[in-house]
Amino acid sequence: MKFSIPRDALIKPLNLVAGVVERRNTLPVLANVLVQLEGDQLSLTGTDLEVELVGRVQLPTPGEAGEVTLPARKLLDICKSLPEGSDVQITVTDAKAIVTSGRSRFTLATLPAREFPNIEDSIGTHRFSVEPQQLRRLIERTSFAMAQQDVRYYLNGMLWEIKANRLRFVATDGHRLAICTLPGALEGVDDAQVILPRKGVLELGRLLHDDDEAVTVILGNNHLRATTAGFTFTSKLVDGKFPDYERVLPRSAEKVVVGSRLDLRQAFTRTAILSNEKYRGVRLKLSPDTLEIVANNPEQEQAEEVVPVEYAGDGLEIGFNVGYLLDVLAVLSGEEVRFSLSDPNSSALLEESEAGDSLYVVMPMRL
Repeated sequence: MKFSIPRDALIKPLNLVAGVVERRNTLPVLANVLVQLEGDQLSLTGTDLEVELVGRVQLPTPGEAGEVTLPARKLLDICKSLPEGSDVQITVTDAKAIVTSGRSRFTLATLPAREFPNIEDSIGTHRFSVEPQQLRRLIERTSFAMAQQDVRYYLNGMLWEIKANRLRFVATDGHRLAICTLPGALEGVDDAQVILPRKGVLELGRLLHDDDEAVTVILGNNHLRATTAGFTFTSKLVDGKFPDYERVLPRSAEKVVVGSRLDLRQAFTRTAILSNEKYRGVRLKLSPDTLEIVANNPEQEQAEEVVPVEYAGDGLEIGFNVGYLLDVLAVLSGEEVRFSLSDPNSSALLEESEAGDSLYVVMPMRL
C-alpha cells in the first residue's frame, strides 16, 4: 500500500475519526484508525464499538491499493506538526508504515486490518434525508438536557421521534426536558422512536457543517447511520423505552411571564455567582411587571436582581436550579422568552415568545 496526499486534505477526515477513538481501551486495535485505499478513494475508519465513523477523501493521483490500521492519535499529531501545504507520503511494508514529508520521516507500528472490528450492518427500516443545519439545530437545542451517568440508561441519550410528517428530538435527565421539532421534514416515512446514546449524539453534532449536502439517515433495529459525501457515521442505539415526555408538559400554567432573553440571562448569570455551589438554587419572586431574583449561599451572602417583565397575575414565589435556566436561555435565540407557571410546586414551561420550534420544561426546587 502506498499513496501521497496533501497534509491539509488528510487532516480533515483524520480529525473527524480520531474524535471517536478511545484513548483507554481494552483492544489495542481500537486505538488505531483503519486506512483503506482503492484507486484514488481513501477512507479512514475509527470506532469504539459503540460509534463508528468513516471519513472519505479523494487523492490527487491513485495509489497502490491496500488496507492497514495505524495509531490514530500519533498519525494525527504527526500531520498537525508538519508544515502547511506540504505533502504526506505513506508506504506500508510488512508490519511498518513509513510516513514521509519533505525531510521528515516517521516509522509507525501497524496492526492488520482484519483485526479491526466493524459494526455489523442491520437492515434499515426507515430512511430519510435532512439538511445538516436542520439536524444540527435539533441536536444543539436539546443535547444539553441529556443525563450523563444515570442508572436509567435510556436517559443517557436522545429520543429521535418520527411522527405525522415531523422529526422531533427529546432529551431529559429527570429534572428538565428539552424538545425541538422540525415540522414537514419527512414525507412517506412510518412512525418510529429510537434512542441515540449520548456519545453518538455529541459526535454527530460535531460532524455536521452547513456546507455539507443533505444527510441521509437510516434507522435500523439496533443502529442509526448518517451519511454524506464526506463521512458515514454509525451508532448503536440504546435498547430501552423512553418515558412518555408529553405527560410532563405543564397543562394548566396560566401565569405567563414574558421578558427579554438577554436581560434575564445576564441577571441569572450574576445571581448564580452567590448561589449555593452544590444546589445552584435561586428564588424567583413575581409581582405585576416585575421579576425579582434572589440567591443565597451557606456563607450568608446574597445576590438580588430586579428585571422588568410583562406579567399581570398574582404574586408567586418559586425556586429553580439557575444552571438549568441558563442552559435554556443559552440555546434560545429570540429577543424574548416566555415562562408559563402555575404554582411553586409545578414545573415551568419555557419557550420563545414568537412561534418557536422548541419547548423546555424545568422542575422547581424547594428552597
